[in-house]
Parts: sequence; structure tokens; C-alpha cells
Amino acid sequence: MMAQLDVRNTIRMGLLAGVVAVSLSMIGMVEAFDQRDVITDVFSLGQLLLFTAPAIVGYMVVQRGKVKAYGPALFGGLIAGVFAALPIFALLILTLIFPNIRAQLVNVSPTLIGILAFGNGQVVGGLLMTAVMGILGLLGAAIYVIPDRIGNPLILGLGWTLLVGVLSEVLLNILRPLLPRAVLRFLFGTKGITFATAVILLILITTGIVWWQEKGREQAKARREAMSSGQQKTRRQVSLGMGLILLFVLPLILGTYLTEVVDNVGLYILMGLGLNIVVGFAGLLDLGYVAFFAIGAYTVGVLTSQGGLGVGHLSFWVALPIAVATSTMAGMLLGVPVLRMRGDYLAIVTLGFGEIIRVLATSDLLKPVIGGAQGVLQIPKPEIFGFTVIQPQHFYYVILAGVFLAIFLSSRLRDARLGRQWMALREDEDVAEAMGIHLVKTKLLAFGIGAAFSGLAGAIFAARLSSIFPHSFNLLISINVLSLIIVGGMGSLPGVVVGALVLVGLPELLREFAEYRLLLYGALLIAMMVTKPEGLWPSPVRRRELRAAEEETAPQIEQVG
Repeated sequence: MMAQLDVRNTIRMGLLAGVVAVSLSMIGMVEAFDQRDVITDVFSLGQLLLFTAPAIVGYMVVQRGKVKAYGPALFGGLIAGVFAALPIFALLILTLIFPNIRAQLVNVSPTLIGILAFGNGQVVGGLLMTAVMGILGLLGAAIYVIPDRIGNPLILGLGWTLLVGVLSEVLLNILRPLLPRAVLRFLFGTKGITFATAVILLILITTGIVWWQEKGREQAKARREAMSSGQQKTRRQVSLGMGLILLFVLPLILGTYLTEVVDNVGLYILMGLGLNIVVGFAGLLDLGYVAFFAIGAYTVGVLTSQGGLGVGHLSFWVALPIAVATSTMAGMLLGVPVLRMRGDYLAIVTLGFGEIIRVLATSDLLKPVIGGAQGVLQIPKPEIFGFTVIQPQHFYYVILAGVFLAIFLSSRLRDARLGRQWMALREDEDVAEAMGIHLVKTKLLAFGIGAAFSGLAGAIFAARLSSIFPHSFNLLISINVLSLIIVGGMGSLPGVVVGALVLVGLPELLREFAEYRLLLYGALLIAMMVTKPEGLWPSPVRRRELRAAEEETAPQIEQVG
């Protein structure tokens, strides 16, 4: 079994992990993230960035070599972890030889050196870092070689425990009105969760998953099989009802700030559901999607504004369908010149369309109509039977209604004949046309319906802020919406929700690290494409397609090998 361990590859991967750790340190991420504790006075978010690398690389070197013998696997993990520490050790030695190194590397501060050296001198700290990373690499390898029924629950238990620690401030704000102060002091420290809470969570989650794998799943399956079809339907209805009740009372639980975050996530879900029709269902890459968001927002702004730019002084509910219709027409107009384009050419043209709308919004040409760089001000809040929608908790229900409507329409369209036409178009336009699908009508409907959802989101966005400005509609919004579809799973409606929670909700909760958001986006997209290209919650069709492609590719690789 020792021959299966590729020592050269192990060293190379270890050094690569070390370079990643040093890079994160030298751009300031480790020092910035170190300010937030995951486990109070024990483990920080910055240390999590550093120590994840050797554990992952220790797992990967034995996984790629399929080394299942304990001795070679643990040796490989140890070697990978030790070599992952060498670049950090080298950085510490450089700071010892060149005390003024910060003149060239501004983020290599005394605070960072203290973090990397565990508060000791550079040499002692470097040796200690080597030992710690070696042990972590060994533990990563050990998780692979132990039985899956223990290893997988342990990984999930660690992941959930760390996630609870990262989001401890959010959980504390939710639980503060519900639990006694003594219980809160036991669960949470000044920053992060307490060590006792971390241990309890790890044990409970790991043992719970082990029990579910060994007994719980089979017991649940047996209970389902023992139920009649009517009982199963009633159970699904009860579960759905409880979920709806939770959604309706969520603002009461979360409070103002967290509800504001949920509102932002809801708007991105709305846009994601629209772009999912264009990209996920029809396979048309649209990088100018923010244009329809802007058109919906400006339409509501101009029609309802009480300032000098208002032309109709209409109510929000009258202006809303006009905004959606205007966005739909704009989507179809965009579809006309790109009917014969596909792939990169389509992406470039739609990107140009989005930039045209942004430039027009800032130009002096349309300033008398939409305000130019000064934007549209004094947009009134929506009113429902005399009640004015002002607070984030109020807008939550407006956004929730929009999301429900978009999910209902998307699911119905996906299962209808039009949805199957979109999917055929996504697979191969030439074959779809040969089978009698009208490409012009199908593409225009995809662009139009997708733009309608974005216009709806823009209309709510304008009323929510009471003012809109051109800088709110830049290319980054299109990139964010496309990214959440990719991460969640293209063509998957639940995937859009999951992607929005991961890429919009989580960064909002970690707002103090906003300067690293794009870097984390890129890293997450790379990781998703390498490890889980179908997304976090893929559609069944997409999962089957990728699985079939992997099965076809595997024999070819074996023949080449």
C-alpha cells in the first residue's frame, strides 16, 4: 500500500497549500478575520483560514492516491501538513532577517507575525506552526481512512459547529429575548461560542448523524411505507403548513437588522429566479441582466415620485404592473438582435446592453426624465388599505409574496411545454429547431419572462429605498445573480434560494469583511466547479446529465491511461 502514496505529489500539494495560506496572510485576510472568534479565546476565524489548508490537503493526498492503509495514509498527511507550514516558516524567517519588510509587504504587520508565531519568536513560532500543521494534515488523512460511517458525520459535525461559531453574533441576537442571561453566558462568550458549547455541538451533531445513518433513515423509511397514500399526503401538507407559518413569523424572530438582510436575499432570489429561466432553463448567457432591474426601478420611481421628476404621481400598486410590463418589453427588445447569437457572443452583446442602460441612467440626455447622476428622489412607500409599508418587517411580506409568485410561475413554466422547449434549446439549438421548436418565439419568451421577474425586483427595490441612483445598477449585480445560480445549481429553483443565502446572506452577516467579498466569490466558484459542478442543490435533470457525462468520460480516461 505504501507504493500508492506519491511522495512528490504530496510535497507539491503541501507546498501549494502553504503558498495559499501565506497569500491569505499577506493580503491581510488572516489578520482581519482574526478579529472575530469562532470559539471564544480558543479559535479565531483567521486561524480557521490558516488551519483549514493543511487539513484539506492531508485529506486530498490520500484520497487521490486511494490510500486506505493507516500507516502510509497518516504518513502522507503528516508530510503534506509539514510542507504546508514551510512557506509560513519562510515568511517568519524573512521578517526576522529583514525587520523593515513591511515597507514592501504592508500587510505583514507585527499583529500578523504574532498570529503566525502564536505569540512567540519567529523561530519558535515557526517550529510550533510546523508541528500544528503537520498534526492537522495527519488528522485530515485520518478522516479519510476511518470508516465513512464515522468520517462523514465527523466532517459534517465540525462544519456545523464552526458555522455556528462564525454566526454566533446573529444567533445571540435571536436568542437574547428567549433565553435567560445565565444560559446565554454559558453558550456564548464575548466573541463566538464557548469551548463547552463547541464540544457539546460537535458531539450532538456527530452522534445524531451517525444514528440517522444507521437507524433513523431506515426507521423513517419504514414509517413512510407503513403509511397510506392519504396519510403521506397529509404529512406533506402539515410539513408545508409548518414551513409557511415559520416564514410568516420569521420577522418577529429575527428583528429589524436580520430582516433587512433577509429582504436583500429575497430581492436576489427574485432576480435569480428570472435569470434562471434565461440561463438555467434556456441556456442563454445574459450578462446584462441588471438592466431590467434598473428599468423596473426607474419606471416605478418616475411614475410615483413626489419630487420634480414624477410624471404621474401614481400609487406603487398601479405603477408596479407598468414596471413589470416595461421590463418585459425591454427583455424582448434585447432578444431581437441576439436571436442568432450564442455562447460568448451572446454574453458580450448582453453585457453591452447592460452598460448602455447604466450610461443612459447617468447621462445628461435623460437627466430631465430620470435625474441623471442625482437619481430619482421622494419615491413614496407602498400603502395597503391605508397601512403604509415602511419597516423592513413590512417589506418582508411584499418581497415574500413576489418570491412565491415567481417560484409558482417558474415551476409551472418548467413543467409545461414551453419549459421543455427551453431545455431542448439549451441542449442543442440546431436539433431543437429541426424538431420543430420555433427558436425566435422561444428565445423571446425566455428573455421577456426573465426580465419581468427582474423588473418586479427593481420596482420593490425602488419603493423600499425611496430613492434610486445609477450606481445601484452596475455590472456587479448581474455577476452576483449569475454566481448564485451557478453555486446553487443551474435550472434548480431550490438552488436559487440556497445560492442567494450563501452568496448574499452570509456576506451581509459578515459585513466587516466586505473588502474580501469578490475574492471569496472567485474562490467559491472555482471550488464549486472543481468539486461540485452541478451546484449545491442541483436540478434532477442537471444531475443526471453530469453523471452521464462522467460515466462516458471515465472509460475514455482509462483507455488513454
